[in-house]
Amino acid sequence: MITAIDSNILFDFLESDSEFGTSSRDALRSCATEGRLLMCEVVCAEVAGYYSSSALLQDALQALDITFSPLTLEAALEAGNAWKAHRARGGTRTRVAADFLIGAHALTQADRLLTRDQGFYRTYFKHLRVLDPSRH
Repeated sequence: MITAIDSNILFDFLESDSEFGTSSRDALRSCATEGRLLMCEVVCAEVAGYYSSSALLQDALQALDITFSPLTLEAALEAGNAWKAHRARGGTRTRVAADFLIGAHALTQADRLLTRDQGFYRTYFKHLRVLDPSRH
């Protein structure tokens, strides 16, 4: 089982969020026991700002056993199609392309996505299995 990780899960864990930190940490551990954990470049870039150096980020990723997995062309095209569907539905630019890239990465390069933003991903990536640790 391959699980793509959304940045909100990592922020919950890294910042010891009082509301979601424990459930996100437990979900990360559970997913790690079931298979591989992946992070795309969008999540990596979002989380990198939390660290004072790239070496510290790389150490954390290694400790958490999260593999960097860049988007494929297939994922980028899937994200573009989802973005187009969002705009056709009257969606505004409040939803940034990064969210579509994260969803498409999980859909095409993993078996599921661990995120707390399940509604968005279920709307635009209907075949994506979404795990929300705040719902358990």
